Amino acid sequence: MTRHLLPVLALFASGVAATCAAAGKPNVVFFLVDDLGYMDIRAYNPNSFYETPHCDRIAAAGMRFTDGYAANPVCSPTRYSIMTGRHPSRPDATNFFSGRRGGLFQPAPLHDRMDLEEHTLAEAFKDAGYATCFAGKWHLGPTPEFWPTKQGFDVNIGGHSRGMPRSFFSPYHNPRLPDGPKGEHLADRLASDSVRFIDSNKGKPFFLYLSFYSVHTPLQGKRELVAKYRAKADTLPSPDEKPEFGSEEQVWQPKGRKASPRRVRIRQRHAVYGAMMESMDTAVGRILDALDRNKLASNTIVVFMSDNGGLSTSEGSPTSNLPLRGGKGWLYEGGIREPYMIAAPGLTRPGSVCAHPVTSTDFYPTLLELAGLPPRPLQHLDGHSLVPLLRDPSAKLARKSLHWHYPHYSNQGGFPGGAIRQGDYKLIERFEDGRVHLYNLEKDLGEKVDLANSDPARVQSMRRDLHSWYEKVDAKFLQPKPGGPMPWRP
Repeated sequence: MTRHLLPVLALFASGVAATCAAAGKPNVVFFLVDDLGYMDIRAYNPNSFYETPHCDRIAAAGMRFTDGYAANPVCSPTRYSIMTGRHPSRPDATNFFSGRRGGLFQPAPLHDRMDLEEHTLAEAFKDAGYATCFAGKWHLGPTPEFWPTKQGFDVNIGGHSRGMPRSFFSPYHNPRLPDGPKGEHLADRLASDSVRFIDSNKGKPFFLYLSFYSVHTPLQGKRELVAKYRAKADTLPSPDEKPEFGSEEQVWQPKGRKASPRRVRIRQRHAVYGAMMESMDTAVGRILDALDRNKLASNTIVVFMSDNGGLSTSEGSPTSNLPLRGGKGWLYEGGIREPYMIAAPGLTRPGSVCAHPVTSTDFYPTLLELAGLPPRPLQHLDGHSLVPLLRDPSAKLARKSLHWHYPHYSNQGGFPGGAIRQGDYKLIERFEDGRVHLYNLEKDLGEKVDLANSDPARVQSMRRDLHSWYEKVDAKFLQPKPGGPMPWRP
């Protein structure tokens, strides 16, 4: 038992925490929100159009990471990284399906499942005697043998192959979620079933992973909440006075096909998205209230994150990530920088903030250490325990770089590429032709000023480190089309 856990264990032993069957084992609640943007919740953006008082409770109770990242700019690979502590490039899980958009080259091979050989975070908790429950979006396997109950979860509420619901209102047509009363909202249902799991397992340690389908498309909100946010939008400057959309860089189109101008949302005022945000936030509040009601809050670690950036460049472009550039499907900050919060009672100082860069692979070793469980270094190869940062946000991790690798054409317009962050600097590399961009995020969070030509030595050094990492994880790259040219290679 490390010295870092002494404050936590002292709290658990004090009698303040609820009684656990195994003394000293904290509960864990992990909230993962689908397609939530960095600027969507008020803990990160006090001027957000959306109202998120319950998500903000987590920030108030624990630590908010300003530089928290997803391992990938789209959903399933990031989910893989959370569950395994490994970068999705290692198992070639950089995308689960090719989507509707093509490109000049063929994408790298797809990988549509989380391999059963992985010892998942849920399996680690189950091995330690935890009751384990998954609720919501899984999207880590095409068939039932890869779904939650085969990956360490005792209970599966709604997790299956699809990455989006057929409807956010019952009937759901979900093979792992019986329909509720007609018109029941999916976020409400997931919250109700999750609360029942908490109530039924309050006498023993549990791991609840509530992975919302919200706020992914289809864009569907409760009628009364849509009306509320429409009225709120009417109080803002009209689109004629202040534009809602700006231009985004255009992407390659097949010869002879006219390119549709791609736009990016630059103002938050989408009423349906606002309604979906509030329903998700209310569901978070119901879980937190259940912990309070059962006197479990002081013995429960709460984690909150999004799987990728907000959807700002396609499919209705419902939210804005400004000042971040891009969104879901892009390697710019808007596609990979996420709300990232951890509340660990007795360890994290309420309302604390940490600016050290962290990523989604870090949850696995962090939660094991917080729970007093042995590390699994051969499993969570790419994760670092954040316990030192949770104790002292000015501490440093023994990690020089964060890396990204996305050799695909995203539906949202993003280009195939890789990226590396070292300190305040971030380098992006395009896989079609090898072009690079360099940004100083401290001075230029919106990635508007490309420093690649003015700092060639840094470009060379960072690029060398990125290519070394590609080799380490056996990264795959774009492939030529039949009879077509060869893509660039590192």
